[in-house]
Amino acid sequence: MEVTSNQFKTRAKANLANPALQRALKLVKVKFVPNRAAAVAEFGAFEPLREAGKEIRNRALADLDVYLERFEREATARGAVVHWAENAADACRIITQIARDNGVKKAAKSKSMVSEEVGLNDALEAAGIQVVETDLGEYILQLGKEAPSHIVAPVIHKLREEITDLFAAKHGTAKKTDISALCREAREVLRPHFLTADMGISGANFLVAETGSTLIVTNEGNGRMVTTLPRIHVALTGIEKVVPTLEDAATLLRLLPRSATGQAITNYVSINTGTKTPDDSDGPRQFHIVLVDNGRSKLLAGELREMLRCIRCGACMNHCPVYQAVGGHTYGWVYPGPMGSILTPSYAGMENAIDLPNAATLCNQCGVVCPVKIPLPELMRKMREQQMEAGLKPWTERAALRLWGWVAGQPVLYALGTKIGARLLKWMGGSEKLIHRLPLASGWTGGRDFPAPEGRTFRELYKERNK
Repeated sequence: MEVTSNQFKTRAKANLANPALQRALKLVKVKFVPNRAAAVAEFGAFEPLREAGKEIRNRALADLDVYLERFEREATARGAVVHWAENAADACRIITQIARDNGVKKAAKSKSMVSEEVGLNDALEAAGIQVVETDLGEYILQLGKEAPSHIVAPVIHKLREEITDLFAAKHGTAKKTDISALCREAREVLRPHFLTADMGISGANFLVAETGSTLIVTNEGNGRMVTTLPRIHVALTGIEKVVPTLEDAATLLRLLPRSATGQAITNYVSINTGTKTPDDSDGPRQFHIVLVDNGRSKLLAGELREMLRCIRCGACMNHCPVYQAVGGHTYGWVYPGPMGSILTPSYAGMENAIDLPNAATLCNQCGVVCPVKIPLPELMRKMREQQMEAGLKPWTERAALRLWGWVAGQPVLYALGTKIGARLLKWMGGSEKLIHRLPLASGWTGGRDFPAPEGRTFRELYKERNK
């Protein structure tokens, strides 16, 4: 998937003025946010659960090599083949070669953000292999040749009317507006693909080192059909997804659906272990697990390693006021919202995502709801520091910050500057006591009015109170 994150400002401006998108994004506020709150309240002691989830993820990351090696041993002992992909190109090459070696003509896919990350669909199609997305949201995106805008609800940016028109155009059917009818139409189109696919491709929410299993959670039956009906199953996921035990996975499963969709548990939890045995009624004859690095080891070794605790629930973006206003496509890559503001620069290069660490108010809504307590605002602040150190910020901004730093280090000069500034801002507010336009900072006042100060600094007010 092409990285277009440096177009963030242009896309944000366009999306803020897009009435259809603004209508569609309301679903985040009216569904995901209150549903999570209700699920958390119903559970009760959610904070201790978050702490337990954080500890599990930290324990796995602290000895990541040990748990990955154990996972490989256990998976191999049960008939699976584990492949290691250093980067996106390796992942695509490995899976394409598996398909070629087995005469695969069609691959049916369950939803996988890592497959979007590495550009798997394009690689398979270039090799002459038909790829069919079977998750309803991903299928809609495939028909419209679009990228996901959300990691849990990838088609959240589309209205029902748009999907109605798309189905009618692509399926050659009469337009339907009823949701159940649209779902049935998609089901009738997709069902034959499950039965005729040579290869099923899934992601993995967790890798269980104890048993060599991959685990996926879905609300549609497609995930289970993709992993059991085709003769070959390929699970593609990042190396950070490993957890030590099934008990650990069960703890994280109490966090993931509640944080993602507000459910106590998803409709399907599928644990895939090994290949089909003579006693099994279904299952793949070959099971390949492709573990992708693609920048994760570098992230693990740096000061942003806490980001690898992420369990991909999407809660951070659901609660982010920036995401709620501009949508996922604005972020320009696979991972939108606060998580994407850290992952995209880390995986795709800081120079390719200069705006993302700054695409946040640092209000900490994301940190408060993260099920594994990732300090997202703090990590974004660190990325801003890295940008300054690398000289990736505009020279004007760097010069202004240096000047501010120097002035702040001169108490007398700083006091005089703030005294003048407070009075100037009061004058600019006029009788309305609102600042409609701020010179050199139009981005701040383009969509909001600032309350004008009363004309005195904090020091002056403090001194007066003490008197």
